Amino acid sequence: MGLSEAFDRERCSAAFDAEMRQSSAAPLALKPFLKWAGGKRWLVGSTHFAVPDFPGRYIEPFLGGGAVYFHLQPPKALLSDRNERLVEVYKVVRDNPEMLSRELRDLQAKHSQKFYYEERARKRLKSHTRAAQFIYLNRTCWNGLYRENRKGQFNVPIGTKSAIYDKSENWRALSRLLSGADLAAADFEQTVDKADKGDFIFADPPYTTAHNNNGFVKYNQDIFSWGDQERLRDALVRAVRRGVKVMLTNADHDSIHNLFDNEFDYISISRSSVISGSRSGRGMTSEALYLSKNW
Repeated sequence: MGLSEAFDRERCSAAFDAEMRQSSAAPLALKPFLKWAGGKRWLVGSTHFAVPDFPGRYIEPFLGGGAVYFHLQPPKALLSDRNERLVEVYKVVRDNPEMLSRELRDLQAKHSQKFYYEERARKRLKSHTRAAQFIYLNRTCWNGLYRENRKGQFNVPIGTKSAIYDKSENWRALSRLLSGADLAAADFEQTVDKADKGDFIFADPPYTTAHNNNGFVKYNQDIFSWGDQERLRDALVRAVRRGVKVMLTNADHDSIHNLFDNEFDYISISRSSVISGSRSGRGMTSEALYLSKNW
């Protein structure tokens, strides 16, 4: 390492520490650091969003971008997702925020269309560089979409965004919050079955508002099948019987109503739809919100 590179590294570390020292001991407003299809940033701002008091853990079996988790900032949590690469990113944010921030700053300096495709094809060997790569691709790919080909390779084309490193992001605060979380790459049923009396589950399974019209007949069985919906219903019912409080989001469709209505209280929430490639596909839509009856 040359003197100039060593100086840059030292200056980067000092800048990181200075930014982090600006945070106080009081809770900070935290936002998701990933853009995730089906994310629930819109939900936490809804008048329908309210969480009951719970003395136990916050449990989220479909973590994704974690909008509800970062909004609530619970001291104890069990967070899981079946996407192992995603879970690794959260572990790096928790355990190694400074090196992650440094890598993102470096990727910002290198970003270009040519570099994007080179980085997309590159295999990173260290967990913090893999995490930075994941965040880099998430922030610069088309619409923040996460998609893999049959070989397990990320294959989303480059998008229009070029902002990778934001010095206002408080990685140290995110790390502190996540220090109270157990993180696991696991099937949702395994996670739900770990919930016990006093815990609160927020479940946001994969679905799209397009299913408000056609149900799940055409849904990709490899992502979340109708059998998975039935497994989810049964696992959540078991959890409620153990004294767990549950909030569930889902498609606002008759098939879903028939599956969940007898066990949970239903609310239809209207919101704007922005997940569309054309303006004509955007407008108002609705999503189903289910609450356990033990609130």
